[in-house]
Amino acid sequence: MTIDRIVLAFAGSMVLLSLLLGHLVSPYWLILAAFVGFNLFQSAFTGFCPLAILLKKFGVAPGPAFR
Repeated sequence: MTIDRIVLAFAGSMVLLSLLLGHLVSPYWLILAAFVGFNLFQSAFTGFCPLAILLKKFGVAPGPAFR
């Protein structure tokens, strides 16, 4: 699995978890979904993604988006 796919899977699971917790626990959990969405948006333009940097340090193979 490449860094790109891991980042997308992690972001998707965080959004779904945030929506579930926002519905069941507190609407403040929706802030997590907003943060993940903003991070995906800015990384599309800047290429900066903290998770991608961390995965690269652990030796995960990069994909075309995060080299």
